[in-house]
Amino acid sequence: MRGLLQSQVAWWSVLAAIFAAALLVPSVSRAQFVTSENIGVHPNLLKQVRFDQELNHSIPLDLVFTDENGRTVQLGQYFGSKPVILTLVYYTCPMLCTQVLNGLDRALENIPPTVGKDFNVVTVSIDPRDTPVLAAAKQAMYAGMYGRPGAAHGWNFLVGTQPEIKQLADAIGFRYAYDPDSKQYAHAAGIVVLTPQGRVSRYFYGVEYRERDLRFALDQASGGKIGSPIERALMYCYHYDPHTGKYDLLISKIIKIASGLTVAIGGIILVFFFRGEHYELPGSKA
Repeated sequence: MRGLLQSQVAWWSVLAAIFAAALLVPSVSRAQFVTSENIGVHPNLLKQVRFDQELNHSIPLDLVFTDENGRTVQLGQYFGSKPVILTLVYYTCPMLCTQVLNGLDRALENIPPTVGKDFNVVTVSIDPRDTPVLAAAKQAMYAGMYGRPGAAHGWNFLVGTQPEIKQLADAIGFRYAYDPDSKQYAHAAGIVVLTPQGRVSRYFYGVEYRERDLRFALDQASGGKIGSPIERALMYCYHYDPHTGKYDLLISKIIKIASGLTVAIGGIILVFFFRGEHYELPGSKA
């Protein structure tokens, strides 16, 4: 009797866990990806989006932007003695840009070199409508999350005009496009490591960056070395649905498929488990 009770408890516990996982994974997928910036973007627009590797190319250090304090700054003032991590995002981005910055912050927190002391981080908005007020809010957030002294001086958030933004984006191979219908930008995710002289040294694609690789890239860039091209695995994550005329994020579909396989495999495991235990399932008569 006790064995039967244990079997029933195990049966319902496993079923509940699998059911919860099946519900959770798709919902997490939607929360993370389906609300991203390119839902509804026409496929012709997405063809313009690329992140080419322009290794050893120099960026124009004479470009002028406005920093988070409303001051006019020249891009070159963040270079000269330290390597620089450059990120292109926009401050009203509904999801992907935040994931890029969050992923960068997590990686930086776990490496010994310190922002402002050993290297600088420069984040530039690709949206000319973004303001220094938004830039200041972003800097306060990420300097606070990073938590080390001097972060506010070493991680700067800039805004600028369309010509300057485009020149900088073109110099690092960051090809993006604007969707006037959604008033959002289609773009890829990633960061760029540059030498103190402003030459492109290394690319990292996606929203997660391995601490060991990032530290090595900073060491290389510090010495003026240029890294090797990396495999292009851009986080476009969009799949055009001709029936709806919209892009669905491919990653969300993959996760949903994976959750379905999890349920199927769990069911198979349950069958073998209870056949091996020789216990009766709940509801069975003795």
